[in-house]
Amino acid sequence: MAAAERLLRRDGWTGLNVNTLAADAGVDRKLVYRYFEGVEGVVERLAGRLDLWLGQTLAAQPATRAASYRDFAREMLTGYLSALRANPLILRLLAWELAEDTPLLRRMEAQRSAVLQRWTASRRPDLPFPQGVDVVALNAVFLAAIQHLALGALTRDRFAGVTMDEMGWRRIEAAIDRMLEAYPG
Repeated sequence: MAAAERLLRRDGWTGLNVNTLAADAGVDRKLVYRYFEGVEGVVERLAGRLDLWLGQTLAAQPATRAASYRDFAREMLTGYLSALRANPLILRLLAWELAEDTPLLRRMEAQRSAVLQRWTASRRPDLPFPQGVDVVALNAVFLAAIQHLALGALTRDRFAGVTMDEMGWRRIEAAIDRMLEAYPG
């Protein structure tokens, strides 16, 4: 598992195969098949650990104090962004999910989505959904933007004219605030 993490961090998903995994772990490639049924088994187990980490990281955030759905959405979005920025390995797996479509990657995406949905449901205050707004579509756009920005920051120090340093992330959060004005009160 540690070898898979190192390879994903260093080379991304394109550098992960049975040969590189066995070589990095210092074991015969047959052991990768015996204990994990190949690279997919390693990745699936690693993704499960990362989903656990993500769930724990999100759960450790302070309880919501949102008085409106807009405030709640801001807490959720910035909390998710913070969690993504804290773990480059999750971002590497997200990049892989965007680049390929396999049953394994679909299961990984479904598991991570379930983690996010449980976290959101456990924190959501008793607030009515905004009327006249497709909340699900709006959240999808926000989540996609946040994931893309976090992914881009892995390999670039700038995105669309914003330097991806602490000042740049504060600018991104301010932009999120402005965009959240789409939510009624």
